[in-house]
Amino acid sequence: MLEQFFTLEYLTSFLISVIRMSTPLIFCALGALIANHAGIINMALEGTMLMASLVAVVISALTTSVLGGILGAILGGLFISLLFAYLHLNKQSDLIITGIALNTFASGATVYLLFLLTGDKGTSRLLQSLSVPNWNIPLIKDIPFLGKVLSGHNALTYVAFLAVLVTFILVFKSRLGLRLRAVGFNPNAASSVGISVKKVKFQAFLLSGLFASLGGAFMSMGYLSYFARDMMAGRGFIGIAAATLAGGQSLGALLASLGFGAANATSITLATLNLNADLVAMIPYLATVIGLVIVSARKLAKAKKKGQGIDF
Repeated sequence: MLEQFFTLEYLTSFLISVIRMSTPLIFCALGALIANHAGIINMALEGTMLMASLVAVVISALTTSVLGGILGAILGGLFISLLFAYLHLNKQSDLIITGIALNTFASGATVYLLFLLTGDKGTSRLLQSLSVPNWNIPLIKDIPFLGKVLSGHNALTYVAFLAVLVTFILVFKSRLGLRLRAVGFNPNAASSVGISVKKVKFQAFLLSGLFASLGGAFMSMGYLSYFARDMMAGRGFIGIAAATLAGGQSLGALLASLGFGAANATSITLATLNLNADLVAMIPYLATVIGLVIVSARKLAKAKKKGQGIDF
């Protein structure tokens, strides 16, 4: 039975699955990374992606346009981000508590809106929504093995990989990125040279929500062709973990997301071996915990090496 997992055909399908499952994590991790550089922990990314995924299918069904669905996803995700920014920056609410509250709000609101629109609390299958098409890359699609792995993915998957480069340029090569990093490193010093800390953090919230919204659009217009209740299944939190593992680098966020995508693909593979379903489903989340423990251990080791004691 195990022989089927050691064939070129299986390896090809496994790598395709890894890329597919990593796509929403890449978007989410990049959003979290931008927020982190501005000194923000965007705990509402799960809810942002969830709201974006619902609005995407609704708008695509109403407009019969794929582009309309993607724009709808961005609007839905930015709604959560704007609400988060207002509560934190204007009302000084706690980042963590507010983020968790918005995730809970998005979970309930999407189910309520779905019921109002379709009469169904589970999925949006009754809506005639559209899906983002797959792209075959010229020349690459004809390369043996690599062509099958790299070509034929959803268009948003290629946008996700392009977004890694865009994020690098934005954070490290632009004036806005310099201000984001300055505010995140020392907001008082940034304010002393005329930078509006509140404005920069507001921009960070919007950019973070924008990237996460594209991940939500992929989930309901690429990964699936419909919206399903609580379909993020913790991907927002895994994306935050990937950004933490990345150490502030967009390439690191990509690699961490691919690693978590591989863990997810592995769990699906193991499920075919008639293993305990609950145990197998734990693999992606267990990988997240292990990754964060490794990062914490490395930080602790560096602190001890520099002679910085840690007080408890």
